[in-house]
Amino acid sequence: MKKLVIGILAHVDAGKTTLSESLLYLSGRIRKLGRVDNKDAFLDNFELERARGITIFSKQAVFDTADARITLLDTPGHVDFSAEMERTLRVLDYAILVISGADGVQGHAKTLWRLLSVYHIPVFIFINKMDQNGTDKEKIMEQLKMQLDEGCIEFGQDEAKPFLEQLAMCDETLMEAYFNKGDIGIGLIKAAIKARKIYPCFFGSALKLEGVEELLESIVMYSDMPSYPEGFGAKIFKISRDEQGNRLTHMKITGGRLRVRDTLGNGSWEEKVNQIRIYSGSKFEAAGEAEAGTVCVVTGLTRTRPGEDLGLEETWHAPVLEPVLSYQIMLPEGCDPRAILPKLRQLEEEEPELGIVWDEHLKEIRVQIMGEVQTEILQNLIQSRFGIDVSFGSGRILYKETITDTVEGVGHFEPLRHYAEVHLLMEPAERGSGLCFAVDCSDDVLAKSWKNLCLSHLEEKVHKGVLTGSPITDIKITLVSGRSHNKHTQGGDFREAVYRAVRQGLKEAESILLEPFYSFRLELPEKYVGYAMTDIERMSGTCHVSLMTDDTAVLEGRAPVAAMQNYQRELTAYTRGTGRLFCSLDGYGPCHNAREVIAEIGYDSERDTANPTGSVFCENGTSFLVSWDRVKDHMHIESRLGRRGGFFEDTADKAQADIKEDDWIGPEEVDRIFKRTYYANQGKKTTWKKRKVAAGRYNTRPTAVTAGSGDTVSPVTPKNEYLLVDGYNIIFAWPELKKLAEDNMDGARAKLIDLLSKYQHYKRSRIIIVFDAYRVQRHNEEMIDYGNVFVVFTGEAQTADHFIEKFAHRHQKKYDITVATSDGLQQIIIRGAGCTVLSARELWEEVAGAGKRIMEMYNEKHRSIRNYIGDVLSDETRQQIDDITREDSPSGSKQRESE
Repeated sequence: MKKLVIGILAHVDAGKTTLSESLLYLSGRIRKLGRVDNKDAFLDNFELERARGITIFSKQAVFDTADARITLLDTPGHVDFSAEMERTLRVLDYAILVISGADGVQGHAKTLWRLLSVYHIPVFIFINKMDQNGTDKEKIMEQLKMQLDEGCIEFGQDEAKPFLEQLAMCDETLMEAYFNKGDIGIGLIKAAIKARKIYPCFFGSALKLEGVEELLESIVMYSDMPSYPEGFGAKIFKISRDEQGNRLTHMKITGGRLRVRDTLGNGSWEEKVNQIRIYSGSKFEAAGEAEAGTVCVVTGLTRTRPGEDLGLEETWHAPVLEPVLSYQIMLPEGCDPRAILPKLRQLEEEEPELGIVWDEHLKEIRVQIMGEVQTEILQNLIQSRFGIDVSFGSGRILYKETITDTVEGVGHFEPLRHYAEVHLLMEPAERGSGLCFAVDCSDDVLAKSWKNLCLSHLEEKVHKGVLTGSPITDIKITLVSGRSHNKHTQGGDFREAVYRAVRQGLKEAESILLEPFYSFRLELPEKYVGYAMTDIERMSGTCHVSLMTDDTAVLEGRAPVAAMQNYQRELTAYTRGTGRLFCSLDGYGPCHNAREVIAEIGYDSERDTANPTGSVFCENGTSFLVSWDRVKDHMHIESRLGRRGGFFEDTADKAQADIKEDDWIGPEEVDRIFKRTYYANQGKKTTWKKRKVAAGRYNTRPTAVTAGSGDTVSPVTPKNEYLLVDGYNIIFAWPELKKLAEDNMDGARAKLIDLLSKYQHYKRSRIIIVFDAYRVQRHNEEMIDYGNVFVVFTGEAQTADHFIEKFAHRHQKKYDITVATSDGLQQIIIRGAGCTVLSARELWEEVAGAGKRIMEMYNEKHRSIRNYIGDVLSDETRQQIDDITREDSPSGSKQRESE
């Protein structure tokens, strides 16, 4: 008899628990059908579940059919308990995805489908509630094919030929068999289902037992029992406690067999198995052993954790779904937080995603959860298990941080009699990929044992970002170099060096803030579509109308959790209860209001003593701290990426350390600055593996001036002037450009560039105009030489503010920098960096005044100068001319006639 482990998954209220009851009833496992609304469902055996009518914890039931023993795992359907559901996926052989025939494919069903794909689980689909009015089988099949997969095929069709033709279209092997034999064997169909090329679909009503028996028979017919190795292996997917308080470890045996009194461990601990239980609902049977393919519960283990693998298993990976909210646990008056914290740790053992944290600075306990429903359940659990009435403060979003450019982080730890240096290449990774660690360093550079230790230290800690102190994600971190000391290096030295290398790299990189997003489905009357679309746009979300039926419209899209988490109340208010909102987590994306969030959190990476950004060096027997921006001036190993913006370049560069820069730099030098500071670390364009010797500086030694006493006096070199202009800020601050921008933004942009180009002729300073392009996907930072000014378009997820602040911070000692903007917060930051600020009004006055002065100079230079002949004649000649003139006049003629 084959053994199968099958899980049931669904969007909430799709009828998942009802289907479980029907399967157990038809198999003979239970004698009476339970119902959720009657609070007597076989698998909803917790009081909380029966009271709320939802599944909160995963449960199992075992039943036999003619040819198989099936372990059925019922999982939570509510999005707030998705973590419990995802852990269960690790032990499934097959899955049943329940779709409501009345509602179609809903938001959370798509999330489940994505998770089933990640875990490579074959799927049978049951479309429930087909007995309700308005359900349409053809429309639902079309929706399944469009939104899930083309391989969704209805099984149990009356006509065999159309069925076989649909199967043949799903795979070349099936098509070849159909063309050659006119039929497709069961073995080929089994293989296609297991390979996730075919997804059998069944229609019916679980409440009325319609279509359920056909589903069960097909599962047995078209499924294969996995093959298991002889050696022992197990996957742990859950930790719980029974009514007596015994700690229970739920696992699936994936190889060999497990016996009572066997010793289990993972290398760091070893414990003996006291009892093996096979649960079915709330009851269990004790077993002497459990063979491969069995889902069982083990007592006696105190150090196991959900998601852990034992024996031969090495397939664990980080969960896809993570909490997005953080709440403060408010304890009753007189309750010592340190006394209740160990009790809360018990809940964290069962639900690791809770992330119970004691904040020593704020003296408060915080918990991470998926949604508000989970807070109510957690509150009831703490009351029932520990007798403590707690409440929750206002929730806040769990942000994350990542980087947009490639950098090399350097960490050095060298107090007296200690030594370690680590170089980490940090590269942006695909969104949603998390942190990935690798090694690209030979054993000749760093011993293998030290490299393994560095990887362990990278993996053991949640690394904080430098913007808000949130965890970092979507970064590939590669160990590229390191150094130890034969006598002084200890294990803890590399821990310090690794942590500091990560922080130094983050400080040097361009970081962005990420926030969680919901994928939503919004159903409401057609007349309210305009309201909804306006609200979603206000939330910085995106949406489209996916369906219009009669007077009902369906909007689907994506929006930040922070903006949408309480939108159901607004929707209910303006639709008078007729609107419905379904949300499911859809990963992280760039934060829509990053500046406000960063300012509100107020995190200062330089003052976070638990996560230092600088390094510790030693010289002449004395240790000293070096700030993150000077670490590369002191590091002992050559950088893989080379120096950025004034860091170590090569030996020849050091030999010319006393040579000062030339009085003026040309466009080539500006290009070199941009390439070195902003373009050097853009993903695949980087040539960091090539170690080249720099070609020397582009400057010359200034001529010395000899004073009268014979002493040589170095000339005072004035700083070059740079004017950085926040382009769009100025456009919308100048009335003429703002009016032009309403009709033609390109025209307004060109007008501003032209005005500043003319201004540069008068001002004679370097002008850089910066425009935001942070919402343009996959856009790399771009600089254009526009005659005598430079125009910069920022990269994806980089604002003009970030570019200007970074430029000002790095070059304020080298150049005389002025920033033109009317952004009050940015003005404060720029002044703090030691630079000058011009408001939009002041810049306009400067530009207009310069234009006026240029015209005055031009008129003065080209005004017409008239020369009169009388100015150069003698008095005698002038008198003669006057006499001649009088004679030629009419009065003179009359006088001659009279004579």
